[in-house]
Amino acid sequence: MARAAGPERAFLVCIDLRGKQSALSFQARLAKRASEFARAEVNKEKDASSPSKFGDVASGAFTVEDSMAEFRELATSAGAQLVGEVVQRRDKLDPATMIGKGKLQEITGAVAGSRADVVLFDHDLSPSQQRNIERELHARVIDRTQLILDIFARHARTREGQLQVELAQLEYLMPRLAGHGVEMSQLGGGIGTRGPGETQLETDRRKIFRRMRHVQQQLENVRRVRTQQRQRRESVPVETVALVGYTNAGKSTLFNALTHAGVVASSRMFATLDPTLRAITLPSKRKILLSDTVGFLRNLPHTLVTSFRATLEEVQRASLILHVSDATSPNAREQHEQVEKVLAELEARNKPTIYVLNKTDLLSKEQRNALPLSDNVIAVSAIQSAGLEKLMERMDAMLTADPVETVEIRVPQREGKLLAMIDARGKVLRKRYKEDQVELTVEGASSLVRHLRKFEAKNRGRSR
Repeated sequence: MARAAGPERAFLVCIDLRGKQSALSFQARLAKRASEFARAEVNKEKDASSPSKFGDVASGAFTVEDSMAEFRELATSAGAQLVGEVVQRRDKLDPATMIGKGKLQEITGAVAGSRADVVLFDHDLSPSQQRNIERELHARVIDRTQLILDIFARHARTREGQLQVELAQLEYLMPRLAGHGVEMSQLGGGIGTRGPGETQLETDRRKIFRRMRHVQQQLENVRRVRTQQRQRRESVPVETVALVGYTNAGKSTLFNALTHAGVVASSRMFATLDPTLRAITLPSKRKILLSDTVGFLRNLPHTLVTSFRATLEEVQRASLILHVSDATSPNAREQHEQVEKVLAELEARNKPTIYVLNKTDLLSKEQRNALPLSDNVIAVSAIQSAGLEKLMERMDAMLTADPVETVEIRVPQREGKLLAMIDARGKVLRKRYKEDQVELTVEGASSLVRHLRKFEAKNRGRSR
């Protein structure tokens, strides 16, 4: 039977396998985080092979309350109306139902009493566990991966992003369809049944195989075009700086503040899914490209990292990374580590990095003074544009660390784009027009000079 219109009524289930943890006050967490960020800078130099920028600090900063708060935010981002929740602490997971028969019976009554349409689990479920739970609850059951995929489907805007989400959704759905599958009308629509663009996902197994092959072919075509576009862009040597961070750290707000762009800045999780590139000019008049990327998340499904590897290529190719953290979050350390893990999967952990502590306008003066600031740890308030000048200066310094060189070149006058790029990125010391060519003496960063060597005149470049 079709589901009634309006937000789905969702009942949340969170499982804690670690037991209770002692709670810290906000001030204590902040002080602890300050020392951790300072230690992160030391550890980055001391042990680049470590999976955590926080060295020997124990993991597991997330309490079950933190996990549930984040899960509520995920559910809300998927459009759910929250009608109830339960937390179960377990020593081990039940192989049949994840939470055990007794707890399942207890939840059955709570779900019925709250008139929930869907039960959301903050954990991945096997196909058999999902079926067993649905049979007992008489309600649709969605696990963490399916919920995140649903949110991704809502926010994908580019053709490539939509294709990647749909492929990940179909790969997730395949082992969960019995026999030849079911008609979408039997599922009633709602969370977990939507493809990109509010379309309904295919649920016939035979049709899914054909659809997956079609999507894969389309993705190859889109990626081929994107590769060609990137190659054309890279023919002109402009560095890329990539914004990365935990979801909802304020990356898009910072991106807008630095570029004066109109990228959607929202408090909803994954409001930014597709990468966005904008040109900005640093204090030295050097032009660079700034890239805004999808926010990372605790326990981000590995299939999503794989699916979005191509989308995250801007991070892999970046000359510099801005790792944005929410300075007000009591879980900044854990969030930092989760981002670093994804960067490691992308083989981008050892790139030059500036750590940006955002949302400092929400801190008291004492809390701001406790932040562990340094050359590579900078406090900003993107929404108030505070601290951005210092951030831009540091970006400039790190990108212009290569030596300044001069080179004498001879360029055809018809190369208008190249001449404009030289004016924008370098300093023209001498210019002389000769027949259909322009003779130039150019001073600039070695990365620019390397690109200009092909036009080099008789005299060789001089370093200084």
